[in-house]
This record gives sequence, C-alpha cells and structure tokens, in this order.
Amino acid sequence: MNNFPIGLTYSDVLLVPKRTPLSSRGQAELKTKFTKNISLNIPLVSANMATVTEADMAIAMAREGGLGVIHQFDTIEQQVAQVRRVKRSTCYVIEEPVCIEPTATIKEAIQIMDDEHVTSLIVTDNSVVGIFTLKDYQFETNLDKQVREVMTPREKLITAKPGITLEEAKQILHKNRVEKLPLVDENKQLKGLITTKDIKKLEYWPNANRDEKGRLRVAAAVGVKDTIERATALVNANVDLLVLDIAHCHSDYAIKRIKELKETFDIDVMAGNIATAEAARDLIAAGADGLKVGIGPSPVCTTRIMSGAGIPQFTAVLNVCKVAKEHAVPVTADGGMIYPGDVVKALAAGASSIFSGSLFAGTDEAPGRIITKDGKRYKKYMGSASYDNNHNREELLRKQKIKQELDVHVEGIPILVDYKGSVAGIIQNILKGVQSGISYCGARNIPEMQRNAEFIRITPAGWYESQGRGTKMSD
Repeated sequence: MNNFPIGLTYSDVLLVPKRTPLSSRGQAELKTKFTKNISLNIPLVSANMATVTEADMAIAMAREGGLGVIHQFDTIEQQVAQVRRVKRSTCYVIEEPVCIEPTATIKEAIQIMDDEHVTSLIVTDNSVVGIFTLKDYQFETNLDKQVREVMTPREKLITAKPGITLEEAKQILHKNRVEKLPLVDENKQLKGLITTKDIKKLEYWPNANRDEKGRLRVAAAVGVKDTIERATALVNANVDLLVLDIAHCHSDYAIKRIKELKETFDIDVMAGNIATAEAARDLIAAGADGLKVGIGPSPVCTTRIMSGAGIPQFTAVLNVCKVAKEHAVPVTADGGMIYPGDVVKALAAGASSIFSGSLFAGTDEAPGRIITKDGKRYKKYMGSASYDNNHNREELLRKQKIKQELDVHVEGIPILVDYKGSVAGIIQNILKGVQSGISYCGARNIPEMQRNAEFIRITPAGWYESQGRGTKMSD
C-alpha cells in the first residue's frame, strides 16, 4: 500500500505554550508584511469577494491597520471608482480636489458630490473663484440657480499656499472657524485641499495603514481575462498593489500574466491561490511579490468536492512558507479560519498575514443588505465561483436581467451568515487572540513567534476538549 502523506488543518494541531517575556498580551507587536514592499500594521486582509470587500470594507480595514482587496466582479470603471473612494477617504493633502464650473447648476453640483462622495466642490474658471459646500444650498429651493450665485466667493475664501504643514493648517482652520482650506499658488491656481475632517481622521486612527501621502492603502484584484486593461486603470487610480486572483494559479497562463504585470507596471503583485512548494517556486520565479495560499478551505468553496483536489490548509501553508522564506517573499493564508486561534496557527506556521472572507462577511461594511429570517438577522455570503456570483456578474456585464440558467462550472455556494455589526469589533477580537498567541509562543512579535513556534498534533478528542463545551462527547 502507498505511503500517503497526511494533510492537516488548523483543528488538527495546537501550539506548545512557551515561557513569555511579556507582562501583558497588549505588548505583542502586530506589524507585518503583505508583499515585499507593502507593510501592514495588523496581519488582517479582507478577501476580494463580491459580498465582502468594496470601498466601505477597504476603508474600515485600512483604518484599523490592515488592508482590503477590492473584488474584480464589477466592470473596470466600477472597480476603479471603489479604489478612488478609498484613496479619497483621507489624506494629508487632497491633491486633486473635485471641481466645478461657476455656471453649473446647484442640482448638477449636488449630483457630482453624491457621485464622488465629497461634501464640497472647488469652483474654478481658469483659476479658483470660490467654494461650494452644504451651507451654500441647504435651504435653497431653486436648484436651477447657478453655483456662482450661492457659492462662497474668492474674496471671502480662506486659503493657504502649497507646502503648508498640517499643524499650520490646523491653526488657520481653527482661527477662521472653517473646515476647508484650499491651497492656492500666486497665480490663483488650485494645488490641493486640506480639510478638518481629514485631520481628525489622521488623529482618530493613528494605526491606520497609509501611503506616503497619508491616503489609506487599498489593493484590487485582477483575473486572467482583461488583466492588463484592468490593471492599467487601477494603477492610474493609485491602487497600492494588485492581487492576481485565480482559483488554480499554478498554471502556465497565470505565470505568463504575472510576468506581464511585472514587466508593465512598477507595482507589487500578490498571486494565488496555490497550495504546494512547487507552485511557490514557479510563481516566485515569475516575479510574484507575495503568495496567497488556499485551495478549497472556505465554507463557500466546493473545489475539493467538485474536483477532488486540494490540500488541507495548515499543511498547505507550511509547504508554501518553507519555500517562500528562502526568497523573502511574504505569504498570506487564505481561508479555513473559524476562530482567532486559527489565525494564530496560520501566522505561526509562517504566513505573514491572513486573507479571509468568512471572518469579515456579515458586517456592516460588507456589501449587501441585512436579511431577517425567523427573527434573526443575516447577510448573504457568496463563494466567488458560486452560481449566484457568476450570474450576478453576467447580468452586470450585459446590463440586463438574465432569466435563463447559465452554463457555468460551479465550485462555490452562497450561504447566509449571522449579521455581526461593525467590522472594527470583529478585528479587535481577532487581534486579541493573535496577541495572546504571540505571548503563549514566548515571543514579542510575529517573526519571533514563527521562530519559536512548536506544534503538536492532536486527536479529535483533544480538539473536542479544546472547545470547552462542558459536555461529554456522547451528548
């Protein structure tokens, strides 16, 4: 009989407790890497799934120190709009404020503000001539009036010169009791905008994951069909990195796409999904800056059932991390995590971060409406390869409802998940578990935990005992 290797998942192992140097788990450091050049302040990333990550989730994840990956199941224009929303949500200086001509109507101005998710417009006519905000129109009944009739004109506008520090800007904003500070040069040309709202955000979320301009970091996914076209639009929208997301990324086609992306753009590329050491070697050789591990561990993925292929997630993470470590390429563990302790095990096994849909689905920030059923509240959570997701995407592309059943290969399912409230609470609960795990491994941070980690394999009875049910196995 063949000597088959054994594949283990998170519930098959436990970490051996070690003497800790920490007096409190809160002292454990959580900074890590997602790709070679993109760092995280916490090791959590929300998955590029249609019912998990759009702009609201990406903003929330980055504010807490993590990252959100905008899904690719929209048109290119819609995905780009989501990325722009994240990048505009906060920054040191808004370099390209949304502008409007003075002859536009109030109705047109309001529509632009709604579309761009902004609360003010700089009025320009070859130069700055005013600003249009809520206070200018909130009691106006004639929305056909031109913006110039109600705006705050240039002579009453408080401005500053480009290059001003945030502290100087705060003093001007406070002294003049205004919330917007346009940056205007000597030729009255607009060079940026500083807002009270942005300054408050910078101070309220000090651990946020930001780029060098103070904007929240955001990633976006691309597939193999319109890879370069989609990537070009995303890069032009200032996306921080690309995730080449393919169910079976260990393929000639995927490797070709990685090479094309790296040759075309100066940007980090995370590639996945894979589950073997051989796949890790091939994708790293192609130029991948990060690897995503997981073939079929998600509760909404049926790849293993449909194809008979896959590797239990803990073993898959170990296999890939062993190779990736030799090349200093970060790994993210995608899926299979139910408890905070599973996140700890994935990180201790070598992953620099974890990538999940199920942990963050069902929150306020996840796309979709709240569904009430039998007195309980839920949100829909769809596998990316589910029929529902494929059907929704096809309707989006055709711009019409499709009543007939589509002929698509399905390796995923939709489910209802409990409504969880704000994702910030979920994140903090997971992080407490991670910091506790770092402490139990006798470490101060994630890399030290990985060096110290010692796993033992447990029996089903050991796993049952771990859950603290207080009942007999026969109950």
